[in-house]
Amino acid sequence: MPPSGIPLHRLALRSLRSTEASVHLVLDPVRLVASAPQALALLARLRPAAVFTTGGYVAVPVLAAASLLRIPTLLWDGNVVPGRSVRATARFATALAVSHPETVAALGARCPSYVTGTPIRDPATVDREEARERLGIPPDPRVVLVFGGSQAVARFSAAVTGALPRLVERAAVVHVTGDDGYAAALAAREALPEGLRERYRPYPFLREEMTAALAAADLVVGRAGASTLAEVAAFGVPMVVVPYPHAAGHQRANAAALVAAGAAELVADEDFDAEALLRATAILDDPRRHLDMSAAARAMGRPGASAAVTEVLLALAERRPLPPAAEVEVLAARGER
Repeated sequence: MPPSGIPLHRLALRSLRSTEASVHLVLDPVRLVASAPQALALLARLRPAAVFTTGGYVAVPVLAAASLLRIPTLLWDGNVVPGRSVRATARFATALAVSHPETVAALGARCPSYVTGTPIRDPATVDREEARERLGIPPDPRVVLVFGGSQAVARFSAAVTGALPRLVERAAVVHVTGDDGYAAALAAREALPEGLRERYRPYPFLREEMTAALAAADLVVGRAGASTLAEVAAFGVPMVVVPYPHAAGHQRANAAALVAAGAAELVADEDFDAEALLRATAILDDPRRHLDMSAAARAMGRPGASAAVTEVLLALAERRPLPPAAEVEVLAARGER
């Protein structure tokens, strides 16, 4: 954040991810207590018009301090099933914004709640032809985008490597490997017949180019994080979703919503290998099914989620009456302001 020109202030409290017995079991409560006066002093000095948070234990002292100082707060969560940290902090929020209606019920929210969707990159910033040109992909082949996120990306890389000779005969492949898998991906590319090498484009990461990759894709293979599913839906791309099996099953619940809508096919993490990848990409061989899945994905998309969340946050910051929930949902669906 500092290199981007955004000031960053740290609290003593860290993310509470430790499950094993360690010194952190003693230190974390101490950090939490120490963070409370830190957060109070910080907010008293900065006097923000409002506080926006995605929850987490680090938000507890901040939201408690905001409540004492009468600073309005907006908590956003993108998972169908909210995590423990979000449930712990939701009661401090002035208003809630969520991606799924089920989340409101799960949080037992008594404050104003809005179904906004997940704020994402703007899908209108690049078209398909421009995206393919930017990535060096010819206009003719269908494109499969594979990315596993930061968690257990090795399973995705192993599946792609095993399926690659047959996969590139079916489609061009854009593969986000992570740093650890990039060298092996380049070696796999060199092992392909010369005429097919251009159909495999591995990248260690895609940052600014991720929008182009999504716009160019005919099928996405990935995890079921809230942002991933929201972006894929907004671009109207069918998905093969492989939920990360840990983190209290949040991704399984996220994936179930997309599958139930007909926008995705689910493959369990333990079943995902080269053969499963090849079977799943058969979606590309069925034009009717591909079209139906694309329409279902697009119907779930909320390209205006950023504008919707912003509208609620600005109303809090400016001490205006909060907008009607129906109005915010329309803004989220249409992306207009």
